[in-house]
Amino acid sequence: MTRPTVVTTIAELRAGLAARAAGRGSGSTPGSVALVPTMGALHDGHLALVERAAELADTVVVSIFVNPLQFGPEEDLDKYPRDLEADLEALDPFDVAFVFAPTASEMYPKGAAQVHVIGGPVAELFEGRARPGHFDGVLTVVSKLLNIAQPDVVLFGQKDAQQVFLVRQLVDDLNFPTKVEIVETVRADDGLALSSRNRYLNGDERRAAVAISRALEAASSGADRGIDAVLAAAQSVFMDERLVRLEYLKVVNPKTFLPVDDGYRGPVRVLIAARVGSARLIDNDAIYLN
Repeated sequence: MTRPTVVTTIAELRAGLAARAAGRGSGSTPGSVALVPTMGALHDGHLALVERAAELADTVVVSIFVNPLQFGPEEDLDKYPRDLEADLEALDPFDVAFVFAPTASEMYPKGAAQVHVIGGPVAELFEGRARPGHFDGVLTVVSKLLNIAQPDVVLFGQKDAQQVFLVRQLVDDLNFPTKVEIVETVRADDGLALSSRNRYLNGDERRAAVAISRALEAASSGADRGIDAVLAAAQSVFMDERLVRLEYLKVVNPKTFLPVDDGYRGPVRVLIAARVGSARLIDNDAIYLN
């Protein structure tokens, strides 16, 4: 495959997409556009999104932007991994037309954005409670990217389940003419969900982190005995794992993303957040309570 064209300004991306839509230039292909928003540090989970995007659209845009709005003052904005050249090499085998890699000043030329998207009540739960303002920052930058690229489809990974729910709500509530496509979580051979933050883990921490996916498997094993059994089974996995500090374990209705009560029966999503060393990791799984 030809290495994607790297553009760093909004004007360049819009001009490049317009040229392809008009059929101008060597190799230009008019048609549908897919957007894969990322913060870089690409791994096989991101590449699964890119591969699916190429199946769905004629032109694939991958954005690489570490969005400052979604980081709190004590979070890892400054040390978040950045390596554009490695990301471009990872994208080489895929049919990507453009990599949009703007600076913060390009995306927010007046400094902190004066107009924000507010995620609402669900954005204040779980990850939103642990990271106040996080989802407002996510939804603000996603709104900007959708307006900039105007894609027919935008792709996200299921690992970030609460983000997926809120982006779908954003697109529906604000009438973006964009389909939201979700790709299942990509896991390592031992079950750990792939994440850019996994690279923060040392050897012992990496081995311990597998407790998160094992807890989700345990939760599923208790599904036929109700929510209390689901929670107890998952919690038991963490009891002897001293390197993993559980932050929350929740069971939510996938339609509302609100916690279910004891008598609920039907589809649910189990959410886990935990700290392993300096890394804060999240994962989730869909199960059915009988």
